[in-house]
Amino acid sequence: MVNPGKRMNILQAILSLRHGPGAAILPPEVTKIHMDFAMKWNDGHFGPRRFWRECLPRLKFWNPAIPMLVNRSTNQAGPATMSIYFRQTSAEPISTAEVVRNMLPLAQQPHSSVSNEHPAPPPEEGERVVTIDMKNVHSDDILGAFLAKTGATVVNPSPDELVEMNQVEERKERGAIDRAIVKKYIEDKRSNERMMALAKQEAEAIKAANQ
Repeated sequence: MVNPGKRMNILQAILSLRHGPGAAILPPEVTKIHMDFAMKWNDGHFGPRRFWRECLPRLKFWNPAIPMLVNRSTNQAGPATMSIYFRQTSAEPISTAEVVRNMLPLAQQPHSSVSNEHPAPPPEEGERVVTIDMKNVHSDDILGAFLAKTGATVVNPSPDELVEMNQVEERKERGAIDRAIVKKYIEDKRSNERMMALAKQEAEAIKAANQ
């Protein structure tokens, strides 16, 4: 049986993945997302890097069938661009089942790269591309532009999840208080030990001087 502390840690990880910046359901017209930015955060790449680390995992959680590729390079002076690919709209609505059937199998999808191997591909027939210039842009603003351009539906926590999230926050606050108490106890103990050792040394010095 999982102990309550471990269960709460697992719950915190799940809730963190399900909700927060980037938790949104994309419309069926979106076919893939491509991010292109540098390896390090400096020279205007901090926002894209943060979006990749914090928002993209939630987007992938809610949209597992949509390829989301990240292409990074060592060129810090290079651009930071997000490319969003859309299927051209048709007179007939596109079902989610049809979108999934048209997706490439995971094994055939291109992989992300840390050596600039997979730059943004040109749109395929029947696709169009919308880009976002991410360089020198805060991750919150990147997300705002992304939601506006895609028309994604933000996912909000359910009432039960809000209760669980509050429980997680309360546990974190209690944990911080407990850690502060333990830290002070250890510091006080070490301080007392140092004082006792110093007093012992002084007593031994006085005793030696009086012999």
